[in-house]
Amino acid sequence: MLAVNIAVVTGVFIHKILLQPYVPYIHLLVTYQFGFIKRALIGAIVGLFTAKVPVWLVFALGGTVWLVTLGLFVQLFRRTFGLDDKSLPLFIFIAGSPFFFKNFMHSLGHFDIYGCLLAIVLLLLPARSVLFIVLAALFSIILILIHHIHLLMYVPTIVVIVAARHYLAHGLNRLSVAVGILSAACVVALFFAAQFWGTMPIPEADFVKYLQGRMADPSRTNLLSFSYIWYQPLSKEIADTWARMPSNILGVPVFALLIWLHTPLWRYFADSIRALASETHRRLVVAALIGVGLGYLVMFAIVFDYSRWMSNWVVCMFLILHVVKMLPAAQVAPPILAQDRKAGVFGWIVTLYPRVGIVRPF
Repeated sequence: MLAVNIAVVTGVFIHKILLQPYVPYIHLLVTYQFGFIKRALIGAIVGLFTAKVPVWLVFALGGTVWLVTLGLFVQLFRRTFGLDDKSLPLFIFIAGSPFFFKNFMHSLGHFDIYGCLLAIVLLLLPARSVLFIVLAALFSIILILIHHIHLLMYVPTIVVIVAARHYLAHGLNRLSVAVGILSAACVVALFFAAQFWGTMPIPEADFVKYLQGRMADPSRTNLLSFSYIWYQPLSKEIADTWARMPSNILGVPVFALLIWLHTPLWRYFADSIRALASETHRRLVVAALIGVGLGYLVMFAIVFDYSRWMSNWVVCMFLILHVVKMLPAAQVAPPILAQDRKAGVFGWIVTLYPRVGIVRPF
Protein backbone atom coordinates (compact mmCIF):
# COMPACT_ATOMS: atom_id res chain seq x y z
CA MET A 1 0.00 0.00 0.00
CA LEU A 2 2.85 2.38 0.74
CA ALA A 3 4.39 1.70 -2.66
CA VAL A 4 1.06 2.20 -4.43
CA ASN A 5 0.49 5.46 -2.54
CA ILE A 6 3.89 6.73 -3.72
CA ALA A 7 2.98 5.77 -7.29
CA VAL A 8 -0.40 7.52 -7.05
CA VAL A 9 1.15 10.72 -5.66
CA THR A 10 3.70 10.65 -8.47
CA GLY A 11 0.89 10.28 -11.00
CA VAL A 12 -0.99 13.22 -9.50
CA PHE A 13 2.17 15.35 -9.72
CA ILE A 14 2.80 14.37 -13.37
CA HIS A 15 -0.84 15.18 -14.19
CA LYS A 16 -0.39 18.57 -12.52
CA ILE A 17 2.74 19.33 -14.57
CA LEU A 18 1.92 17.91 -18.00
CA LEU A 19 -1.78 18.65 -18.37
CA GLN A 20 -1.38 22.09 -16.76
CA PRO A 21 -4.73 22.54 -15.04
CA TYR A 22 -5.41 25.80 -13.21
CA VAL A 23 -2.13 27.08 -11.77
CA PRO A 24 -2.43 29.25 -8.61
CA TYR A 25 0.26 31.59 -9.92
CA ILE A 26 -1.22 35.02 -9.24
CA HIS A 27 -0.60 34.85 -5.46
CA LEU A 28 3.14 34.83 -6.15
CA LEU A 29 2.82 38.15 -7.99
CA VAL A 30 0.83 40.17 -5.46
CA THR A 31 2.89 42.24 -2.98
CA TYR A 32 2.41 45.10 -0.52
CA GLN A 33 3.47 47.58 -3.22
CA PHE A 34 0.24 49.57 -2.79
CA GLY A 35 -0.15 49.18 0.97
CA PHE A 36 -1.64 46.54 3.23
CA ILE A 37 -3.82 44.10 1.27
CA LYS A 38 -5.09 40.58 1.82
CA ARG A 39 -3.46 37.43 0.38
CA ALA A 40 -0.11 39.14 -0.28
CA LEU A 41 2.44 37.66 2.15
CA ILE A 42 3.72 34.85 -0.09
CA GLY A 43 4.09 37.18 -3.07
CA ALA A 44 5.82 39.80 -0.93
CA ILE A 45 8.36 37.23 0.27
CA VAL A 46 8.93 36.01 -3.31
CA GLY A 47 9.40 39.65 -4.35
CA LEU A 48 12.35 39.98 -1.96
CA PHE A 49 14.30 37.48 -4.09
CA THR A 50 13.15 38.07 -7.66
CA ALA A 51 11.53 40.85 -9.67
CA LYS A 52 10.23 38.45 -12.34
CA VAL A 53 8.26 35.38 -11.26
CA PRO A 54 8.33 32.29 -13.51
CA VAL A 55 5.39 29.87 -13.55
CA TRP A 56 7.62 26.95 -12.57
CA LEU A 57 8.16 28.62 -9.19
CA VAL A 58 4.59 27.62 -8.26
CA PHE A 59 5.59 23.97 -8.52
CA ALA A 60 9.05 24.42 -6.99
CA LEU A 61 7.78 26.32 -3.95
CA GLY A 62 4.64 24.20 -3.55
CA GLY A 63 6.61 20.97 -3.96
CA THR A 64 9.18 22.04 -1.39
CA VAL A 65 6.48 22.91 1.16
CA TRP A 66 4.76 19.59 0.39
CA LEU A 67 7.96 17.61 1.02
CA VAL A 68 8.73 19.50 4.24
CA THR A 69 5.19 18.91 5.49
CA LEU A 70 5.40 15.21 4.67
CA GLY A 71 8.75 14.85 6.42
CA LEU A 72 7.53 16.62 9.56
CA PHE A 73 4.33 14.59 9.59
CA VAL A 74 6.27 11.32 9.42
CA GLN A 75 8.35 12.53 12.36
CA LEU A 76 5.18 13.47 14.26
CA PHE A 77 3.55 10.11 13.53
CA ARG A 78 6.69 8.27 14.60
CA ARG A 79 6.75 10.20 17.87
CA THR A 80 3.04 9.69 18.58
CA PHE A 81 2.39 6.16 17.35
CA GLY A 82 5.74 4.71 16.33
CA LEU A 83 6.55 3.37 12.88
CA ASP A 84 6.26 -0.39 13.25
CA ASP A 85 4.03 -3.14 11.88
CA LYS A 86 1.36 -2.41 14.48
CA SER A 87 1.00 1.26 13.47
CA LEU A 88 1.31 0.87 9.69
CA PRO A 89 -2.44 0.34 9.04
CA LEU A 90 -3.15 3.62 10.85
CA PHE A 91 -0.39 5.33 8.86
CA ILE A 92 -1.96 4.10 5.60
CA PHE A 93 -5.36 5.51 6.50
CA ILE A 94 -3.89 8.89 7.49
CA ALA A 95 -0.90 9.61 5.25
CA GLY A 96 -2.41 7.64 2.33
CA SER A 97 -5.82 9.28 2.59
CA PRO A 98 -7.01 11.05 -0.59
CA PHE A 99 -7.94 13.94 1.72
CA PHE A 100 -4.35 14.46 2.84
CA PHE A 101 -1.06 14.50 0.95
CA LYS A 102 -2.55 13.32 -2.34
CA ASN A 103 -4.98 16.23 -2.35
CA PHE A 104 -2.28 18.65 -1.22
CA MET A 105 -0.35 17.49 -4.30
CA HIS A 106 -3.38 18.07 -6.53
CA SER A 107 -3.86 21.56 -5.06
CA LEU A 108 -0.14 22.32 -5.29
CA GLY A 109 0.43 26.05 -5.00
CA HIS A 110 -2.68 26.75 -2.94
CA PHE A 111 -2.30 28.11 0.57
CA ASP A 112 -4.02 25.29 2.51
CA ILE A 113 -0.91 23.26 3.25
CA TYR A 114 0.76 26.12 5.13
CA GLY A 115 -1.81 25.80 7.90
CA CYS A 116 -1.17 22.07 8.16
CA LEU A 117 2.60 22.62 8.17
CA LEU A 118 2.56 25.16 11.00
CA ALA A 119 0.11 23.06 13.04
CA ILE A 120 2.47 20.07 12.76
CA VAL A 121 5.37 22.25 13.89
CA LEU A 122 3.36 23.22 17.00
CA LEU A 123 2.68 19.54 17.68
CA LEU A 124 6.41 18.80 17.55
CA LEU A 125 7.72 21.71 19.63
CA PRO A 126 7.80 21.72 23.44
CA ALA A 127 4.84 23.56 24.96
CA ARG A 128 5.94 24.31 28.54
CA SER A 129 6.52 28.07 28.23
CA VAL A 130 4.12 30.91 27.40
CA LEU A 131 6.41 31.44 24.41
CA PHE A 132 4.52 28.51 22.90
CA ILE A 133 1.33 30.63 23.01
CA VAL A 134 3.16 33.57 21.43
CA LEU A 135 4.57 31.32 18.71
CA ALA A 136 1.11 29.90 17.99
CA ALA A 137 -0.24 33.46 17.68
CA LEU A 138 2.63 34.38 15.35
CA PHE A 139 1.88 31.33 13.20
CA SER A 140 -1.80 32.31 13.11
CA ILE A 141 -0.90 35.84 12.03
CA ILE A 142 1.31 34.48 9.25
CA LEU A 143 -1.52 32.23 8.06
CA ILE A 144 -4.03 35.10 8.00
CA LEU A 145 -1.56 37.24 6.02
CA ILE A 146 -1.23 34.36 3.55
CA HIS A 147 -5.04 34.11 3.35
CA HIS A 148 -7.54 35.39 5.89
CA ILE A 149 -9.77 32.31 5.55
CA HIS A 150 -7.20 30.48 7.68
CA LEU A 151 -9.02 32.00 10.66
CA LEU A 152 -11.67 29.34 10.04
CA MET A 153 -9.53 26.69 8.38
CA TYR A 154 -6.47 26.03 10.59
CA VAL A 155 -6.42 28.63 13.36
CA PRO A 156 -9.16 26.75 15.32
CA THR A 157 -7.00 23.60 15.22
CA ILE A 158 -4.02 25.65 16.40
CA VAL A 159 -6.18 26.86 19.31
CA VAL A 160 -6.97 23.23 20.16
CA ILE A 161 -3.26 22.36 20.09
CA VAL A 162 -2.39 25.26 22.41
CA ALA A 163 -5.26 24.50 24.78
CA ALA A 164 -4.37 20.81 25.08
CA ARG A 165 -0.58 20.97 25.02
CA HIS A 166 -0.12 24.06 27.21
CA TYR A 167 -3.20 24.95 29.24
CA LEU A 168 -4.39 21.40 30.00
CA ALA A 169 -0.88 20.08 30.53
CA HIS A 170 0.55 22.96 32.61
CA GLY A 171 -2.51 24.68 34.06
CA LEU A 172 -3.71 28.26 34.07
CA ASN A 173 -1.97 31.29 35.57
CA ARG A 174 -2.36 35.03 35.15
CA LEU A 175 0.48 35.35 32.68
CA SER A 176 -0.63 32.52 30.38
CA VAL A 177 -4.26 33.67 30.41
CA ALA A 178 -3.27 37.28 29.68
CA VAL A 179 -0.96 36.23 26.85
CA GLY A 180 -3.67 33.99 25.42
CA ILE A 181 -6.32 36.73 25.47
CA LEU A 182 -3.96 39.31 23.96
CA SER A 183 -2.84 36.85 21.27
CA ALA A 184 -6.43 35.99 20.35
CA ALA A 185 -7.35 39.68 20.15
CA CYS A 186 -4.42 40.41 17.81
CA VAL A 187 -5.29 37.50 15.52
CA VAL A 188 -8.98 38.42 15.31
CA ALA A 189 -8.18 42.12 14.74
CA LEU A 190 -5.83 41.21 11.89
CA PHE A 191 -8.52 39.03 10.31
CA PHE A 192 -11.06 41.86 10.30
CA ALA A 193 -8.44 44.25 8.90
CA ALA A 194 -7.64 41.84 6.06
CA GLN A 195 -11.28 41.01 5.37
CA PHE A 196 -12.73 44.50 5.36
CA TRP A 197 -9.77 46.85 4.72
CA GLY A 198 -7.44 44.64 2.70
CA THR A 199 -8.84 45.33 -0.78
CA MET A 200 -6.59 46.64 -3.53
CA PRO A 201 -6.68 50.49 -3.48
CA ILE A 202 -5.99 51.02 -7.20
CA PRO A 203 -8.21 50.33 -10.27
CA GLU A 204 -8.19 46.69 -11.40
CA ALA A 205 -6.71 47.57 -14.81
CA ASP A 206 -3.70 49.19 -13.09
CA PHE A 207 -3.42 46.21 -10.76
CA VAL A 208 -3.33 43.76 -13.71
CA LYS A 209 -0.71 45.92 -15.43
CA TYR A 210 1.43 45.76 -12.28
CA LEU A 211 1.04 41.97 -12.13
CA GLN A 212 2.08 41.65 -15.78
CA GLY A 213 5.20 43.60 -14.93
CA ARG A 214 6.05 40.93 -12.34
CA MET A 215 5.50 38.02 -14.74
CA ALA A 216 8.43 36.30 -16.39
CA ASP A 217 6.14 35.72 -19.38
CA PRO A 218 3.62 38.62 -19.55
CA SER A 219 1.83 37.02 -22.53
CA ARG A 220 0.20 34.42 -20.28
CA THR A 221 -2.61 36.74 -19.27
CA ASN A 222 -4.94 33.76 -18.68
CA LEU A 223 -3.10 33.23 -15.38
CA LEU A 224 -4.36 36.62 -14.18
CA SER A 225 -8.05 35.79 -14.57
CA PHE A 226 -8.58 35.74 -10.80
CA SER A 227 -7.36 39.28 -10.15
CA TYR A 228 -10.93 40.24 -9.21
CA ILE A 229 -10.65 38.43 -5.85
CA TRP A 230 -8.64 41.37 -4.47
CA TYR A 231 -11.69 43.57 -5.10
CA GLN A 232 -14.57 41.20 -4.35
CA PRO A 233 -16.51 42.00 -1.15
CA LEU A 234 -17.67 39.31 1.26
CA SER A 235 -21.28 39.74 0.11
CA LYS A 236 -20.31 38.83 -3.46
CA GLU A 237 -18.42 35.74 -2.32
CA ILE A 238 -21.45 34.55 -0.35
CA ALA A 239 -23.78 35.25 -3.29
CA ASP A 240 -21.53 33.28 -5.69
CA THR A 241 -21.35 30.38 -3.24
CA TRP A 242 -25.11 30.12 -2.84
CA ALA A 243 -25.63 30.44 -6.58
CA ARG A 244 -23.42 27.37 -7.06
CA MET A 245 -24.94 25.52 -4.11
CA PRO A 246 -27.45 23.36 -6.07
CA SER A 247 -24.70 21.83 -8.22
CA ASN A 248 -21.98 21.71 -5.58
CA ILE A 249 -24.22 20.03 -3.02
CA LEU A 250 -24.37 17.00 -5.34
CA GLY A 251 -20.84 16.17 -4.22
CA VAL A 252 -21.86 15.63 -0.59
CA PRO A 253 -22.69 11.90 -1.08
CA VAL A 254 -19.19 11.38 -2.50
CA PHE A 255 -17.64 13.13 0.49
CA ALA A 256 -19.77 10.97 2.79
CA LEU A 257 -18.62 7.80 0.99
CA LEU A 258 -14.95 8.78 1.27
CA ILE A 259 -15.35 9.56 4.97
CA TRP A 260 -17.11 6.21 5.50
CA LEU A 261 -14.14 4.43 3.89
CA HIS A 262 -12.05 5.77 6.79
CA THR A 263 -14.30 3.96 9.31
CA PRO A 264 -11.44 1.96 10.92
CA LEU A 265 -9.62 5.24 11.57
CA TRP A 266 -12.69 6.96 13.05
CA ARG A 267 -13.30 3.93 15.28
CA TYR A 268 -9.73 4.17 16.55
CA PHE A 269 -10.21 7.93 17.07
CA ALA A 270 -13.36 7.34 19.15
CA ASP A 271 -11.64 4.60 21.17
CA SER A 272 -8.71 6.96 21.85
CA ILE A 273 -11.09 9.62 23.19
CA ARG A 274 -12.87 7.07 25.41
CA ALA A 275 -9.48 5.88 26.67
CA LEU A 276 -8.57 9.30 28.09
CA ALA A 277 -8.09 9.27 31.85
CA SER A 278 -10.08 12.45 32.51
CA GLU A 279 -13.77 12.91 31.80
CA THR A 280 -13.09 16.64 31.50
CA HIS A 281 -10.53 15.99 28.78
CA ARG A 282 -12.99 13.79 26.91
CA ARG A 283 -15.64 16.50 26.97
CA LEU A 284 -13.18 19.18 25.92
CA VAL A 285 -11.99 17.08 22.96
CA VAL A 286 -15.57 16.59 21.79
CA ALA A 287 -16.19 20.34 22.16
CA ALA A 288 -13.02 21.02 20.16
CA LEU A 289 -14.16 18.72 17.35
CA ILE A 290 -17.51 20.50 17.22
CA GLY A 291 -15.85 23.93 17.26
CA VAL A 292 -13.49 23.08 14.39
CA GLY A 293 -16.39 21.61 12.45
CA LEU A 294 -18.48 24.76 12.92
CA GLY A 295 -15.67 26.82 11.41
CA TYR A 296 -15.78 24.66 8.29
CA LEU A 297 -19.58 24.95 8.10
CA VAL A 298 -19.16 28.73 7.97
CA MET A 299 -16.61 28.32 5.15
CA PHE A 300 -19.06 26.12 3.26
CA ALA A 301 -21.56 28.99 3.38
CA ILE A 302 -19.03 31.61 2.24
CA VAL A 303 -16.65 30.08 -0.34
CA PHE A 304 -17.50 27.30 -2.81
CA ASP A 305 -14.20 25.33 -2.91
CA TYR A 306 -15.97 22.45 -1.20
CA SER A 307 -13.48 19.67 -1.94
CA ARG A 308 -10.65 21.70 -0.45
CA TRP A 309 -12.62 22.58 2.67
CA MET A 310 -13.70 18.97 3.20
CA SER A 311 -10.13 17.75 2.71
CA ASN A 312 -8.70 20.25 5.16
CA TRP A 313 -11.40 19.45 7.72
CA VAL A 314 -10.36 15.80 7.60
CA VAL A 315 -6.70 16.83 7.93
CA CYS A 316 -7.62 18.82 11.04
CA MET A 317 -9.25 15.67 12.45
CA PHE A 318 -6.00 13.79 11.80
CA LEU A 319 -4.03 16.48 13.65
CA ILE A 320 -6.45 16.52 16.59
CA LEU A 321 -6.04 12.74 16.87
CA HIS A 322 -2.38 13.42 17.63
CA VAL A 323 -3.48 15.96 20.23
CA VAL A 324 -5.70 13.32 21.86
CA LYS A 325 -2.83 10.84 22.01
CA MET A 326 -0.72 13.44 23.85
CA LEU A 327 -3.25 13.62 26.71
CA PRO A 328 -3.07 11.21 29.68
CA ALA A 329 -4.90 7.94 28.96
CA ALA A 330 -6.28 5.33 31.33
CA GLN A 331 -5.93 2.55 28.78
CA VAL A 332 -4.59 1.85 25.29
CA ALA A 333 -7.04 2.10 22.41
CA PRO A 334 -7.08 -1.11 20.31
CA PRO A 335 -5.12 -0.52 17.08
CA ILE A 336 -6.31 -1.10 13.52
CA LEU A 337 -5.36 -4.69 12.78
CA ALA A 338 -3.68 -5.64 9.53
CA GLN A 339 -5.63 -8.92 9.70
CA ASP A 340 -8.98 -7.08 9.67
CA ARG A 341 -10.42 -7.89 6.22
CA LYS A 342 -12.82 -4.93 6.18
CA ALA A 343 -10.04 -2.54 7.16
CA GLY A 344 -7.86 -4.08 4.45
CA VAL A 345 -10.46 -3.56 1.74
CA PHE A 346 -11.13 0.01 2.85
CA GLY A 347 -7.38 0.62 3.06
CA TRP A 348 -6.88 -0.46 -0.55
CA ILE A 349 -9.70 1.76 -1.79
CA VAL A 350 -8.30 4.71 0.15
CA THR A 351 -4.86 3.93 -1.27
CA LEU A 352 -6.03 3.79 -4.89
CA TYR A 353 -8.26 6.87 -4.73
CA PRO A 354 -5.94 9.61 -6.06
CA ARG A 355 -7.46 12.88 -4.77
CA VAL A 356 -10.62 14.65 -3.67
CA GLY A 357 -10.36 17.79 -5.77
CA ILE A 358 -10.71 21.54 -5.33
CA VAL A 359 -14.38 22.43 -5.89
CA ARG A 360 -16.19 19.18 -6.71
CA PRO A 361 -15.06 15.68 -5.64
CA PHE A 362 -12.50 14.34 -8.11
